[in-house]
Amino acid sequence: MTSPRLPLPTRDGVGPSCVGLPQGPWPTIAEFLMARFPAITREAWMARIEANDVIDEHGVPVTAQRRYQAPLRVYYYRTIDAEVRIPFDEQVLFQDDHLVVVDKPPFLPVTPTGKYLQESLLVRLKRKLKLDDLVPLHRIDRSTAGLVLFSVRPETRGAYQAMFPERRIAKHYEAVVPWPPGVSSVPGTYRSRLVDDEHFMRVKEEEGEPNSETRIVVKEAADGYALLDLSPVTGRKHQLRVHCMALGMPIVNDPIYPTLLPQGSDDFDKPLQLLAKSVAFQDPVSGELRSFTSPRSLSLPPR
Repeated sequence: MTSPRLPLPTRDGVGPSCVGLPQGPWPTIAEFLMARFPAITREAWMARIEANDVIDEHGVPVTAQRRYQAPLRVYYYRTIDAEVRIPFDEQVLFQDDHLVVVDKPPFLPVTPTGKYLQESLLVRLKRKLKLDDLVPLHRIDRSTAGLVLFSVRPETRGAYQAMFPERRIAKHYEAVVPWPPGVSSVPGTYRSRLVDDEHFMRVKEEEGEPNSETRIVVKEAADGYALLDLSPVTGRKHQLRVHCMALGMPIVNDPIYPTLLPQGSDDFDKPLQLLAKSVAFQDPVSGELRSFTSPRSLSLPPR
């Protein structure tokens, strides 16, 4: 199965965004776009329209005077002015006709989000590898460093995606956490029920049937810190971070747990001490046993 052809090509690693036109009172498509996206100035929209960078689903350009027509899908290029460069580089560890495995640095989101567009792992890779159909098979948090798998071909994408919900891929993380005085061990397996918190950035635990599970091994402990090996059995949002916090050991330099720091407070000298260290699985296309390990490593703070 091939991907449907979009009316605008990928440009500088960024594919076109799409918005559907609902029933409404707008006299022109341009007026709707300005009302729907008020953060983009009228001048910016007019410049995009004049450059033929706003196109409908049939490939027909949207002009400044074109009457509003619902339902219709409109495509355009998203841009961000003065995007801040994330001063760390990704590393491609493996690439074949179906799969790309990448080691992601901290602070870099996997996909475009919010104020990050060019400074996302997906867009960087599309530019570097010239692969417009590249799609991440899973996500790790922007703060987390380590391994991310990408699908190259739409025809085999479903086979790789199925590995995750079917738990046919083994994932291991490392984390540095505080080691409270008097603590001699942690549970080998921690389970809890995770639900959305009041703030969209966070999740929290609540009473009820567990829906998350993490296996925990203490690799090293000294001078008030411990290096943990974390193996998530399930893949809930922020699972490892919340489980460590629940055990009284929030991951070092976590900007969300236990305290949510304001946006824009990144400290590049203090990355979250959580690393997606390794993955292993049987390749659903080739049948080969695959194993990948991040060249990064975590260690306890120097004495």
